[in-house]
Amino acid sequence: MSDNNVSREKLIECAKKEFLEKGFTKASLRKITSDAGLTTGAVYFLFGDKNGLFEGVVGEAVQKLTAVLEEHFAEDVESDFTAYIHQDGDHNDLAKAIVDVIYDNYDEMTILLDRSAGSIYESFVDSMINRLDSSYIAMAERFAELMPGKRVNKPMLHWLTHVQINAFVHMMQHEKDKQSALHFISPVMDLLVKSWMEYALEDDE
Repeated sequence: MSDNNVSREKLIECAKKEFLEKGFTKASLRKITSDAGLTTGAVYFLFGDKNGLFEGVVGEAVQKLTAVLEEHFAEDVESDFTAYIHQDGDHNDLAKAIVDVIYDNYDEMTILLDRSAGSIYESFVDSMINRLDSSYIAMAERFAELMPGKRVNKPMLHWLTHVQINAFVHMMQHEKDKQSALHFISPVMDLLVKSWMEYALEDDE
């Protein structure tokens, strides 16, 4: 590993501790670099600025979560919704994939949810809601094409998106390991899928 990569990893490790303790705004670059045995110049050289360092801490976790969701929606948007019959547990693979990302990157997710104010990720939750909302609407539009007399119920989809995000936030706050998290979130996913299938469309009046 090159000297720059070693320094980068040291800064990320120390920054994660500082962001966890103090949040983005109050985190001290001097404290981070001192703990890493480096100067503040190393932050600007390797990351550009404080936001770049924050990206270095949380960016990989965000990319992994985004990849899981994009893969799922790419598959679902091609589904034949008229032939789909829900069975409890049929979204367990997705639930496990999301839980794995969250709990394998628990500190980073905690920083994103609770300690990102003032950073480029301070609207992380809103951005996830918007991403999910857009994907659900695209799926529902395809569903509506197959259902004469129906249209997309956008307000309901938006509300369901909030419910889903809030469920995972609740899971993080109350379930401290993967096993208990999956036990909690699996029936929640079943409920959300059933609700989506029931209320994604409404009568086109």
